Amino acid sequence: MEIFYARQIDGSRVYLDEGESAHCVRVLRHRSGDEISVVDGIGNMYRCCLEDDSPKAASASILETFPGWGSHPYRLEMAVCPTKNNDRFEWFVEKATELGVDTIHPLIGDRSERKVFKSDRSRKIVLSAMKQSLKSGLPAVSEPVGVSDFIKGCNDGIKMICYCFEDPEIPRKSVTEVLDGAPEGCRITVMIGPEGDFSPEEAGLALAHGFVPVHLGPSRLRTETAAVTAVTAVYLHYLK
Repeated sequence: MEIFYARQIDGSRVYLDEGESAHCVRVLRHRSGDEISVVDGIGNMYRCCLEDDSPKAASASILETFPGWGSHPYRLEMAVCPTKNNDRFEWFVEKATELGVDTIHPLIGDRSERKVFKSDRSRKIVLSAMKQSLKSGLPAVSEPVGVSDFIKGCNDGIKMICYCFEDPEIPRKSVTEVLDGAPEGCRITVMIGPEGDFSPEEAGLALAHGFVPVHLGPSRLRTETAAVTAVTAVYLHYLK
């Protein structure tokens, strides 16, 4: 199934930008009268008839609308410290989008090896992954923010932090245990630290602000693997 993305939708008509138009008309060779599927990035898929097959500004009329197409019954926000190797973080971004994520917050922590992160490339990756995985919601990728600032600004929903707590007085739960009994549609936030983990000060601040410490099993995981594992745990918890 071919999926196209339209930022501009006016009543009963969708307009593809130059990149999507070129892919539709030049690469896939669609012509006026062909049926195409278009998503708007906010949860709707449209069955359309291509009317203008311009390779720079194609447009189509809407035949049928499918709200909530490819959606999930929760709102997942992943707050993850970008890895030193940017390819690893981009792999996480792609896989998280395929599974189901709503917002990705790049974090800069005390122990982060990557102190500068540009979000534009990740935004291109989520767009491609959204279409490939047959979803109509486009995940947001925010600008990077410090771990402490993020913790202080995260004030609602279910909040979890993956951290290797050594204190036996701080028991860690599984993601499933935390989500049991959670209302459908709730906001879920999971924090994943950098290669050297969160600092004790950051972890303590998270606990003081209501974050629940969680584990992802007995294995020691890389940052990007831990992040994808957390997304998968949420995805499978609601896959019933």
